[in-house]
Amino acid sequence: MTHYYILDAGRVHDRPSLHAELQEALQLPGYYGRNLDALYDCLTDIFEDTVLLIIDSEKLEAALGDYSGKLLGTLKDAAEEDPHFSFRLY
Repeated sequence: MTHYYILDAGRVHDRPSLHAELQEALQLPGYYGRNLDALYDCLTDIFEDTVLLIIDSEKLEAALGDYSGKLLGTLKDAAEEDPHFSFRLY
């Protein structure tokens, strides 16, 4: 069974709100460090098929600037490392 999680990029306004939305959307643990290294660690420790659907993804760059590219790079790296994780942009 595949688990689908939705991140609404329209609710992201800065880095703290991004990580809060990611933590809520992916049901990350309370000890999640709210940075890209911690996100990578959590995403590569998934043992069930998981898909992160990012809606309104075009809003990420406006909200995050260069950090949006780093986020997408982290998601791509995690998807390449863990066969149980993937993401899609909408």
